[in-house]
Amino acid sequence: MNYNYLRYFSVLAQVEHYTLAAARLGISQPSLSSAIHSLEDELGGVKLFEKVGRNIRLTEEGRYYREQVDAALQQLNTASQTLHESKNSAPVVIRLGLVSGAQEGLVAQEVTDYARQNPRVRFQITESSADSLMDMVRQEKLDMALVDTTNRDRTLHFRKLCEQNFYVALPTDHLYATRSKLMYQDLQGQPQVTFHYDMDNTFEQWAAGHDEKNVCAVNTAQTALSMVAAGFGFCFLPESCVQPREGVVFVPLENWHQALYMCILYDKWLEPPVWGFCEGLVQRFRTQPKLENDHWYTDI
Repeated sequence: MNYNYLRYFSVLAQVEHYTLAAARLGISQPSLSSAIHSLEDELGGVKLFEKVGRNIRLTEEGRYYREQVDAALQQLNTASQTLHESKNSAPVVIRLGLVSGAQEGLVAQEVTDYARQNPRVRFQITESSADSLMDMVRQEKLDMALVDTTNRDRTLHFRKLCEQNFYVALPTDHLYATRSKLMYQDLQGQPQVTFHYDMDNTFEQWAAGHDEKNVCAVNTAQTALSMVAAGFGFCFLPESCVQPREGVVFVPLENWHQALYMCILYDKWLEPPVWGFCEGLVQRFRTQPKLENDHWYTDI
C-alpha cells in the first residue's frame, strides 16, 4: 500500500474537492486523480468517492475507510515524532569484547572517560577467548573486540595496537622465585595454570606434548593468580596483569610477547558514538607512555 496514496485520500476526504485537495498537497489535480484511482484499484475496485454535480463526496465505503486511514496515519505520525524526539536522547550501547590481560586498566580508563563525555553511552563488556570474541564480532553480537591473535578471515579487520612482555607468576616458595628472568624451557614438565582459550596461540610450541602438566584451566588473570598463590602451579601473564599480590612472585619471561589487536567487522557501519569510542581507544594506545621493554604501535 502506497503511503502517499493514503495521505492524498485523507486530505481529499476532508475537503471533498479535487482542486482544493491538490493545492493543499502541492501536487497537480491529474496526479491526485490518478492516485485515487490507483488506490481504489488496490482495494479491489471499491469506489471511495461519488460525483454530486461538479463536486464529490465520500461513499459509504469511503467514510468507513477514512476512519481507518486517519487512525493509521495518526499512529504513524505519533511514532515518527517519538523517534525524532528520541534520536538525540536514546541510549547507545557499545558492546566491547576483551581477552584477559588486554590492558584492562587502560581500557577501563577510556571507558570511564568516554562515558563521562557521552551521557547517552552504555557499555556491555564481555571477557572471553580470542576465537570466541571473533565469532561474536562476525555474528554482530559485539561491535569490536581486543584480541591477541588474528586469522585470515576476510570478513574481519584487525588493527595492531601494541605488544607487551610476558611474565611467569610463581609461588613465593618456588625453586625459580629468585631468578631475574626465565626461558619457557625452564618450566617444562612443571604444573601449570593455563588460560585454556589462548594458550595454544601464545605458547603453542611450549605447550606441545605437555598437556598432562596443565593442571588447571581458568578464564581470568585474577583466578589464575589465586591458584598460583595457593601453590597449585605457575602461569604466564601479560605485563598489564602484573601487580603486587601476596604469595606470588613475577619473573620476566624472555623472548615472549603478547600482541594486541582491535578486531571489527569489515565494512560494517558503526553508529557515530560507537565509532568515536573505537577511535578514542586506538588513540589512547597510541599516546600511552611507553613502559620499559614494551612496544607500542603508532603506525595504525
